[in-house]
Amino acid sequence: MAVTFSNLHTESGLKSVNDHLSGKTYISGDQLTKDDIKVYGAILEQPSSDLYPNASKWYQAVSAKLASSFPGKAVGVRFGSQAAPAAAASAKEAAKPADDDDDDDDIDLFGEETEEEKKAAEAREAAKASTKKKESGKSSVLMDVKPWDDETDMKKLEEAVRSVEMEGLLWGASKLVPVGYGIKKMQIMLTIIDELVSVDSLIEERLTVEPINEYVQSCDIVAFNKI
Repeated sequence: MAVTFSNLHTESGLKSVNDHLSGKTYISGDQLTKDDIKVYGAILEQPSSDLYPNASKWYQAVSAKLASSFPGKAVGVRFGSQAAPAAAASAKEAAKPADDDDDDDDIDLFGEETEEEKKAAEAREAAKASTKKKESGKSSVLMDVKPWDDETDMKKLEEAVRSVEMEGLLWGASKLVPVGYGIKKMQIMLTIIDELVSVDSLIEERLTVEPINEYVQSCDIVAFNKI
């Protein structure tokens, strides 16, 4: 259950912390947690050991823990207008939206995300990822695929080329174009998602290596257009 402390710059606020720490080492148990840091930061100075012994001992313990974590030499920091907390509180209240009824001095020690908030955050991240993928640039490519000679089976060459499957790669229409001496090359269209497919890697690592290089001698990019 959440614990709430209010007005820690007042005697009543410090007394509530002192009473809470009776029989305890730290705010939420036997180990230092972010709850202690929140309360520590809201208290202006070390509580009196005579009036608030529990709070004073706890304050010293937290100070020691923080000192070991931040070994640099502190020169000290002071905040103006600390003598008029009521005026500062009034200014905060005036700046708050009209429908905000929460006390600015209240400290919610258990502000972890609820299951609903976690699910909402996950849904937002998924939507962002989906949008990013949709917005990824696409390109239309026209490629020449050349056989070894006039005896190469061009039907099997095309089947071998189209057998290459990759995320972000879509093969399109193709046609045979005479080169000379009875040899024909295949021109084929393909659409790629730029973020996922590199045409150079497609040629070097997939289309001109075994077993496809049994039919394909080389590939050249004829046209490359952004969509």
